[in-house]
Amino acid sequence: MKIFVLGAGMVGRAIALDLSKRHTVTSADISIEALDVVSRYGVKTVKTDLSNFAKIPELVMDADIVVSAVPGFMGYKTVETLIKARKNVVDISFMPEDFMNLNDLAISQGVKVIADCGVAPGMPNIILGYHNQLMEITDFFYMVGGLPKARNYPFQYKAPFSPVDVLEEYTRPARCVENGKVITKPALSEPELFRFEGIGDLEGFNTDGLRSILKTMSHIPNMKEKTLRYPGHIDLIQALKSTGFFSTGPVEVRGSIIQPLEFTSKILFSDWKLKPNEPEFTVMRVEILGNENGKRKKYTYDLYDEYDAETQQWSMARTTGYTATAAVNLLAEGLFTKKGVFPPELVGSEPNCFMYILDYLKARKVIYKKSEVAV
Repeated sequence: MKIFVLGAGMVGRAIALDLSKRHTVTSADISIEALDVVSRYGVKTVKTDLSNFAKIPELVMDADIVVSAVPGFMGYKTVETLIKARKNVVDISFMPEDFMNLNDLAISQGVKVIADCGVAPGMPNIILGYHNQLMEITDFFYMVGGLPKARNYPFQYKAPFSPVDVLEEYTRPARCVENGKVITKPALSEPELFRFEGIGDLEGFNTDGLRSILKTMSHIPNMKEKTLRYPGHIDLIQALKSTGFFSTGPVEVRGSIIQPLEFTSKILFSDWKLKPNEPEFTVMRVEILGNENGKRKKYTYDLYDEYDAETQQWSMARTTGYTATAAVNLLAEGLFTKKGVFPPELVGSEPNCFMYILDYLKARKVIYKKSEVAV
């Protein structure tokens, strides 16, 4: 098939290269440097400003499926434009808006859209959707982090995505479900330590990662998500946040008007940017507790993935990108045929899709280790 990938950043590049093994792929981005990398692997490239949404329909005219790997602030308008162009879409922009508002439009245009289809959101949703068909779930919890192996001070962090998207995650209020009620808590709140074998202690804190699950799985009484960082990172972020460095309001500096958030993002970009071949890893744990066949059971899925020196692909690019390419191939092979906009949990609710995605990832050495215990 002809696949068009919008965005050639770290994750967009991994998506394009993986899909090029089976399909004819074109990658679009404004960065010549990013396009040069994918072109070395036989991927066609187009230099364009993807924020000019009016150009997108002509750009993707011949595509069978389009992957949207643009920054979050561009995600909603990009997907809306693609739906109007009658294109099937897999989206990993992780837009702040509710993508389900585009469902009626997608149905009317006769297209399929799978949104939020990355490592997280993405795989926890898919796992939850599968088990929701098999048991009465009472508790759902997942924690996830992408971190450098070298703990370089002060932040001990590298941003796999753009710093703007990371900082937005640190400022958006976090929603969770407690005793059947949706509760909103400040981002970065309720920090606690978790120990992981081979890693040590990581600090988890509330972020707004449940997203579509809040509606599609509203029958589950307890649900939460936390982001993982090295201990100490959250204190620095809280200091920046409390002193106004994340503000979006205008500030005058020597006659010039700046936005503190843009300034902070610009400064942090150089400190947080992964260097070529810099080792990093992704860690995630998904826990599902409930009643199955009259017994109380707990299922746990653990992911630990590292930078792949052989393919020179960072872990966060692999774990996010390959989940998206699995979804692309679900559509390409006709395994998922429903029209409309779908969050990953509704894709995972179909057993054949769930197993296909896990097998697809395993073939690329992204392995989710499953365990279960009676409780």
